[in-house]
Amino acid sequence: MIIAVALDLGTTSIKAGLLSADGELSGIVAQHAPQVSVGGGRYESDASAYALAADAVLAECLTQTEVRPPLGLCSQRSSFLLWERATGRPVTPLISWQDDRGMASCEDLHEREGRIRTLTGLPLTPYYLGPKLRVLLREHPEWRVHLESGAWLLGTLDTFLIWRWTSGRHYVTDASMAARTLLMDVHDLQWSPELCELFEVDASTLPEILPSTGLRIQLDSGLILQACVGDQSAALWHGIAPGRHEAMVNLGTGGFVAAYREHGKGLRAGYLQTLVCADAQHHVYMAREGTLNSIATALAAYPVENCSPEALASDNIYCVAEPSGLGAPYFRRDIGLTFSEQVDHLDASRIALLLQESIIFRVARIIEDFQRELDVGSVYLSGGLSNLACLQQGIANLVPAVYRLPQSDAGLLGVAQLASGMGAAGLRKAQKVDMNGGQVRLRQKFEGWKQWLDGLLESDLSEPAKSGTR
Repeated sequence: MIIAVALDLGTTSIKAGLLSADGELSGIVAQHAPQVSVGGGRYESDASAYALAADAVLAECLTQTEVRPPLGLCSQRSSFLLWERATGRPVTPLISWQDDRGMASCEDLHEREGRIRTLTGLPLTPYYLGPKLRVLLREHPEWRVHLESGAWLLGTLDTFLIWRWTSGRHYVTDASMAARTLLMDVHDLQWSPELCELFEVDASTLPEILPSTGLRIQLDSGLILQACVGDQSAALWHGIAPGRHEAMVNLGTGGFVAAYREHGKGLRAGYLQTLVCADAQHHVYMAREGTLNSIATALAAYPVENCSPEALASDNIYCVAEPSGLGAPYFRRDIGLTFSEQVDHLDASRIALLLQESIIFRVARIIEDFQRELDVGSVYLSGGLSNLACLQQGIANLVPAVYRLPQSDAGLLGVAQLASGMGAAGLRKAQKVDMNGGQVRLRQKFEGWKQWLDGLLESDLSEPAKSGTR
């Protein structure tokens, strides 16, 4: 029995699937997302082509069932576009979350970062919509005129698709997506006049913020949209449950480590405050999140599948494997793909191991903080890179009680579960990851890596020789 259909709007692929009552996904249809063009800090793709691809994927998935189940939608966070109200024609490309043009806003508003973090739970970085939009509206003042007149609309992918699917009747987003714009006050779930003023955005031009579930939005296709969340929120909902002292490690294009935050529980500075979802009864689920940036890019050129876990920690070379800069809790764009010494003499397999060690160590250090301050006791691995034996075994050797979620497409599963009304971690299937024999050696190298990283964070990286970058 099919109880939900889900659509996942990813950066590299668009997927749809059907959820059965026993928690299994079937009928998965996938298509590559339109290619993102890169240049001069721009990361853009064809917004119309993206929307048509999403429509096609969803329609093909639905040909496999005679029922019209509730729809759940999850989306890459922070990517956005502008479009004409009258025609629905995009007037900008889809501007990716990866786009770097918001950097000027971050520099201009640096002294206000503390206040921004208080209101949003997030750091001031160019990944989010607010900083990018401020720059673009300054560069194109006519855009502001069109937006404020109501001739143009602005939104993330979910807003654009829902608007198209309802012939313009619903101009909305959900709280989890709005929370990643730097324009919403995470405490009252409303667009913040103070933040809108800082980023020079007229709040009246922004979509209405709705709960993440219980939406009951009637689409022109006959489907009912019941849930809408950010992609990482969907994956987290599938993987772990509030109140169980669990953390989720999702390793894919990038990586994140997240745990639900109990009311009143804090965490060291630098971690993201993530609004996972807000349900129809106005209950808000919050989490703390550490991030690993662009790890798939770091691994792409190396034979990571051939690496043996037994070979981990076989030398004293340390590494950072985040080409676009260290993520939360550090937010150091100046520390990218870095080794403690030159590695040009090493073969590709050895470098592949060093890169994976860095991912293992970053995850383990975040979990240490979560254990100490959020009482986390069990860790669940998901995402494509979690299938790598070295990453599985390495994390299990440093972190107690590690389980792997064998189901792929955690985002699809999570948002389908939300659409069907299923609770967090409902019907999840997990496999215990056993430790191998290299625990002591890896633990010793982990302690050395932490000292090396702390020194790197305190050092002046203006001297290239200090980074050891390959």
